[in-house]
Amino acid sequence: MATYQRETWVDAPLEDVWAFHSTIEGLENLTPEYMHLDVHEVVGPDGQSDPEILAAGTRIEMSIRPFDVGPRQVWTSLITERAEWEGAAMFHDVMEEGPFPTWEHTHRFFADDGGTVVSDRVEYELPGGPLGKAVSPLGWVGFEPMFRGRHRTTKQLLE
Repeated sequence: MATYQRETWVDAPLEDVWAFHSTIEGLENLTPEYMHLDVHEVVGPDGQSDPEILAAGTRIEMSIRPFDVGPRQVWTSLITERAEWEGAAMFHDVMEEGPFPTWEHTHRFFADDGGTVVSDRVEYELPGGPLGKAVSPLGWVGFEPMFRGRHRTTKQLLE
């Protein structure tokens, strides 16, 4: 499995950055426009619709249509873990249905000198069977602009 990672320092308190990333509005704000994200349904761990916080057990059903080309791609994401400690927080989501055979995304946040380090780590496999596995380490070519944009947007909205 290939891995993509990115870290950014944000001049905002951990509590604010964590709260922003803990909501569906945060996801919608961080997804680049060219992905044409459409969130269809958000169901919390207890079955409630549109929970305020994306807790462990929350399922997000959405679709994307990158660059408005081709059919919409269904993407179902499950928050499998969410934790907070003194000076740090994290959540982990996995793609249950979507365009990648494997997609596991760990979001980490660390208080640092009055600001917050935002860290993304994605373990993934590209579609395409053996060919996809062979080129999977090159996935960063597509991920880099998306995550650079997400981190830039975090800074713009929270600093």
